Amino acid sequence: MTRGSGLRAAALLCLMLFLVLPIGAGLWETARAAFGILPAVGGDQWTLDPWYRLFDLPGIGTSIRLTLFTGFASTLIALVLAAGFAAAVHGRPGHTLAARLLAPLLAAPHAALAIGLAFLLAPSGWIVRLISPWATGWTRPPDLALVNDEWGMALIIGLLVKEVPFLLLMIFSALAQLPVGRHIATGRMLGYGRGMIWLKVILPQVYPLIRLPVFVVLAFSLSVVDMAIILGPSNPPVLAVAITRWFNAPDTTLILSAAAAACLQTALIGIAIAVWYGAERAVMRLVRWWLYRGGRGGAASPGLWAATSGVVALMTLGALAGLALVQWSLAWRWRFPDPVPASWSLAGWLDPSSGWGDVFMTTLVLGAATTALSLCLAIAWLEADDRPPGLRRAFATLLIYLPLMVPQIGFLYGLNVIFLRLGMSGGWAGVLWAHTLFVFPYVIIALADPWRALDPRLVQSAASLGAGRWRRLWSVKLATLLRPILIAAAIGFAVSVSLYLPTLFMGAGRIATLTTEAVTLASGSDRRIAGLYGVLQAALPFIAYAAAIAIPAMLYRHRRGMTGGAAR
Repeated sequence: MTRGSGLRAAALLCLMLFLVLPIGAGLWETARAAFGILPAVGGDQWTLDPWYRLFDLPGIGTSIRLTLFTGFASTLIALVLAAGFAAAVHGRPGHTLAARLLAPLLAAPHAALAIGLAFLLAPSGWIVRLISPWATGWTRPPDLALVNDEWGMALIIGLLVKEVPFLLLMIFSALAQLPVGRHIATGRMLGYGRGMIWLKVILPQVYPLIRLPVFVVLAFSLSVVDMAIILGPSNPPVLAVAITRWFNAPDTTLILSAAAAACLQTALIGIAIAVWYGAERAVMRLVRWWLYRGGRGGAASPGLWAATSGVVALMTLGALAGLALVQWSLAWRWRFPDPVPASWSLAGWLDPSSGWGDVFMTTLVLGAATTALSLCLAIAWLEADDRPPGLRRAFATLLIYLPLMVPQIGFLYGLNVIFLRLGMSGGWAGVLWAHTLFVFPYVIIALADPWRALDPRLVQSAASLGAGRWRRLWSVKLATLLRPILIAAAIGFAVSVSLYLPTLFMGAGRIATLTTEAVTLASGSDRRIAGLYGVLQAALPFIAYAAAIAIPAMLYRHRRGMTGGAAR
């Protein structure tokens, strides 16, 4: 066996053992519980009783309906807004600035953003305060379900604030692989407007490149828990929140029905992806028919600018949500309908011993350890992929996306059962492993394109000078790609900070992070403490991103071009 094939085999073995096998084993244990195989509560034979009891639970039908509505609606709207915004701004002078403005929303953890939006959209929230009483006449908070509404509209808004920037990032990455300028110039010569050129020529080429990210967004929207707890309907909630409640209910017999619901959640996501793919095929046929008909069509520019306005509105909401978090973390007295707090206080910030100090350090250490492990695995995988003939990238990409497309609630319970048998449940090792399952895919997705775009002549030159493979890796690849590596690490750290269910299940309530505490405090009555935890949770990813940008700039300030990597 050659050295290259040995490294490829080791990388594939690590991927199977640490990524695929835990998910498969967790799904299997959850399925066993769903059919009554759970000796801890007296079940040892296959039975359909958990399913009968599940469908007898009150509100299960409404939970399923809410899950499908919020998931499909948020994904479709996010895709339309992101595509329209990209079509409107790509190649224009503000394109780079618009891409940079997306970074704060991408960095903000889901729970922190949801808490900020709740502070913003609630009947006693900042928006109502800013327009009361002079525009509304309200001197008391109105009796309106602006958050936790029965249709999940607040949840859809929260999902859009997170999903639109992610899809825009994926679209901009895909556009870098296409000759967009040439397409636009050719279309202009043929008399087409910018909007029609994007609809007929560019978007049909872009969508296949972002299909997997769209599926990830759909799967996330259908199974999100932390945002749904804070912004979504409460009684009955979406299915993922209901499952989490049943797993943690004092009545242990509900575990069997919760496992059945987790299997149902997994099946719903599989069906939803299949339905989306089928609808996509139907739309493609209609688009081909439309293209074959010819004609320049009508003006699409109003639609593009409407999408741009929607994205700007979402970004504004995200920024205001962050400001609301900061204000509540510093507020001492803030009566309705005052637009700003009447008095301010740093009491909560100046007393880490009150609880947030230990939780902050736990989140920091756990995020750093998870990111370091994921980064090492990603570099090993990409280095193995560089050795010819390389791993099958389509197969590898599917495996890497697997944790992002399978609902967390579908396998984390089963994985926790396995960890409990191994004595790992409730400990750092189990939580670290569970975090790595979700951090590693994001790290390798962020690092793969810069890694593969590295000019191969740099490595060849080092080899011709006698550098071995490890020196070429350390002194050429890692040094040249320092900034993309640190950016990938910052993304992984942000993902680790925002993880809720893996910490809740694998930590067994013994390991508290800023996310688990923030979600718990969001339903409390003290907005100041919730705001403090939300600001702390959001601050960690921002610090990581700032360090990822500042460190290469400082190290390579005298070496022009080293901070961005050398591309082909």
